[in-house]
Amino acid sequence: MKRKPWQKILSIPLVLFVTSPAIAMNNFPRNPEQIEECDILVIGGGLAGAGAAYEALLMGKTVCLTEITDWVGGQISSQGTSALDERNTQRQELFFPKGYLEFRDRIADFYGKLNLGECWVSASCFLPKDADYILERQLQDAARKGNGTLKWFPNTVIKDVQIERVENGGTGEQIVSAIAISHQPQPNTPPLNSEPLSQIIEDAYTYEDSSRLKKTVIKFVPPQNDNLEAKARWMVIEATETGEIIGLTDIPYRLGIDPLSAYEPSSSSRTPDPYCTQGFTYTFAMEKTETPQPQPEPEFYQQYAPYYSYELERLADFDLVFTYRRIYKAQPSERVTFGGIGFTTPTPGDIAMQNWTWGNDYRPGTSVDNLIYSREQLQASGQLQPHGWMGGLRTETLFKGEQNAIGFYHWLVAGTTDSQLGDGVKKPHPDHIFLTGFDSPMGTTHGLSKYPYIREGRRIIGRPNYAHPDGFTVNEVDISRVNYDDDYYKETLTPQEYRQLRAILAGLEGFGVISGEISPDQAPKRSRSTVYADSVGIGHYAIDFHPCMTESPHEKPGNTEREGERRGQGQAYPFQIPLSAMIPQKIDNMIVAGKSIATSHIAAAAYRVHSFEWSSGAAAGTTAAMALDKNILPYEFTEGFAFRNPHLQTLKTILDSNGNPTAFPNTSIFNEDWDRWR
Repeated sequence: MKRKPWQKILSIPLVLFVTSPAIAMNNFPRNPEQIEECDILVIGGGLAGAGAAYEALLMGKTVCLTEITDWVGGQISSQGTSALDERNTQRQELFFPKGYLEFRDRIADFYGKLNLGECWVSASCFLPKDADYILERQLQDAARKGNGTLKWFPNTVIKDVQIERVENGGTGEQIVSAIAISHQPQPNTPPLNSEPLSQIIEDAYTYEDSSRLKKTVIKFVPPQNDNLEAKARWMVIEATETGEIIGLTDIPYRLGIDPLSAYEPSSSSRTPDPYCTQGFTYTFAMEKTETPQPQPEPEFYQQYAPYYSYELERLADFDLVFTYRRIYKAQPSERVTFGGIGFTTPTPGDIAMQNWTWGNDYRPGTSVDNLIYSREQLQASGQLQPHGWMGGLRTETLFKGEQNAIGFYHWLVAGTTDSQLGDGVKKPHPDHIFLTGFDSPMGTTHGLSKYPYIREGRRIIGRPNYAHPDGFTVNEVDISRVNYDDDYYKETLTPQEYRQLRAILAGLEGFGVISGEISPDQAPKRSRSTVYADSVGIGHYAIDFHPCMTESPHEKPGNTEREGERRGQGQAYPFQIPLSAMIPQKIDNMIVAGKSIATSHIAAAAYRVHSFEWSSGAAAGTTAAMALDKNILPYEFTEGFAFRNPHLQTLKTILDSNGNPTAFPNTSIFNEDWDRWR
């Protein structure tokens, strides 16, 4: 692939990677050079993975933590979205998990203030490279405090897993080992982070050394002991950004749009559509300068120019967009207002991180350009064959997302078109520079984030229970504040579906609606989210959509967002994270954290922000550690009636006492009105 102009190569000393002697293994293209034992293998170093590691370390466990990039933190670091998405109500009460609050405190201590950039989207905006530094030390301190051991494996991907039925195990199978590939640059080649992800990802998942990368094959295994009574010798936590291990192990999951139903009444489709997921974003940082700078047009700019827009008139102001996610404020300045939003004006030296829907969002939505391969696509490409896994992503779409992001910078500083608002709106602002280099906020020579911000990936289908015979899922109706009195729902749903919807919303009166004793239109409506007896965490954020585009390619002139996708967006009640949403089918020693828990397409648009990821990770780490200590399997916490399950009640007590709340204050099943959390 031809190197692009922005992919400047810098030369710095290499860090040597030392491995242990090779260890033989049968039937693999390459024998492992290392064997690593751990109580808990956490796959994915984002906020969910960090939250899981943090709690497990405090409980004295040995944790192996793998990450495809060399930074821990995901959204806040390697993905560059270093502006904490928080609801005002939750923020005002500081009702967050303990480890998340500690991270916020460490930011404030590190900078002497919580909001380094004086951004207006959040109470805390900061530099991604600093987030990695802060969080890595937080994990190290947790290990010391809890007498745990952290084994950190950056630049490492999982290639194969070995799944077997365990004699003393439960109803399904278990992951008994995992094969990973760690990579470093070959001697006399540029350091890592010199190329965008698209140019290195396929090499990273290949066993053989290449001219660019030297590989180390690592086998992760549970501790080798003689405990023959153990139901599981270790736990595996899936915390990747796209649900990689879900795809690799081929357990039941969903991807993309769920079909219209009483549980997902705002769905844009009557049939499932695995190709329409929310857009992904390569973030970047730009700095305001004293004087105009040369702004050469990228060779591909005209291909993507028809897409870019301020989107709405009330947002059509460059300074407003710049300060939206400003991550560094160089000097004091006056406060102004545009579109009802107040912010301090940009000054030379200010640095902004960009993450904009009609900007560097890349939003493919068809089978020829979708980013995350569906099961059928994985099967057709050979990735479900032994040793065939390559990460489950379309490399060409990653590449186009990178170009789209670079093009958006040029549009911001030199563009004069606007795809949604027309002529005369966009003016050039050449007094800026695109920040690149290992010392830049993104830590890359090309200036893009090391990994794209992923809003939606594969989502497991939880285990069936009496209320969810087809498998547990958190649905739209479980959290949404949408006005279901709108005639749209009565006209779009079948009469049976509409009656079922009103029964769901009626709470305790639902049986009367189903039986016909109460008219659907006269049924009462609860003003809260669903309460889960097995809740192990919390979250609160709006159902926020960045919809896929209708046609391919994403940047096609005149292209539109998929019709109906935004109908489900809007406010949500504070919601819970049920443990049932984190327990996959088939594999008994795996727990899922982060964006891949069992949620619907619409619910996932709220269950994806920073504090939720940490809360789900904290729950996963605590559950995994307790399961090992009590010699039970994760699904056993959810068996039977929750209030009669002593293991679940102990788990919830531990979580709450450790500062990881499992419910919001005054939001019980006995309180039908949660309006104060609006």
